[in-house]
Amino acid sequence: MEKVDNSAILGIFAKEPVAGLVKTRLCPPLDFEQATELYCQILDETIRRFSGQFFDLVICYAGNEDFFAQNYPQIPRQPQQGADLGERMANALQGFLSAGYRQAILIGSDSPDLPLSHLEQAFVALQSTEVVIAPATDGGYVLIGENVHQPELFAKMPWSQADLMQQTKKLLAQQQISWQQLPVWEDIDDAISLIRLLQRSPDSLTASYVRDRLGFILPEKIDPQESRGLDLP
Repeated sequence: MEKVDNSAILGIFAKEPVAGLVKTRLCPPLDFEQATELYCQILDETIRRFSGQFFDLVICYAGNEDFFAQNYPQIPRQPQQGADLGERMANALQGFLSAGYRQAILIGSDSPDLPLSHLEQAFVALQSTEVVIAPATDGGYVLIGENVHQPELFAKMPWSQADLMQQTKKLLAQQQISWQQLPVWEDIDDAISLIRLLQRSPDSLTASYVRDRLGFILPEKIDPQESRGLDLP
């Protein structure tokens, strides 16, 4: 990246929306095409939500750039680089900090109702602490930021496993890295998390899309163990 004057940057990690490669844990109840369309909506709301804020925004994409160039030509883009998720995240954060940003944060493209207040708290925290993290309800995290690069946080970690946050906390303590934890949030990975989005943020663009385009009917109660068996009309 070129050197910058601004102090804060947010990178959104996103994949090219290819059927069968995105949001597959929503299949069933969705088919691959429905899951891909839903992913595009989630991504779009996430990008719109955080565009034009007090921080710079960049799309860190995996796959072909064409989709992002056509749909978000005004948003800077850069390819993800690395053999696994941890390496790709580490390279992105290190690149931001090397370019002159003093606070660098990454989020995924699957938390469309993540409050702006989480980002505000995170950037404030990074003025005085080295790392900031917002845990996810599934045991991972929805946001991670640094003001000094900490490569050990991204090497040989249990990505996409329920103990990621637990292992991250352990490593932070072992390395004596100063950090701050933000409130827990939830990303959209499966049917139960989609239902929670509809209940939590019924006025979000993604919730409206699900109701209008997929005809999703909210049950009054749901057993999380049965979430993958939900049917869409």
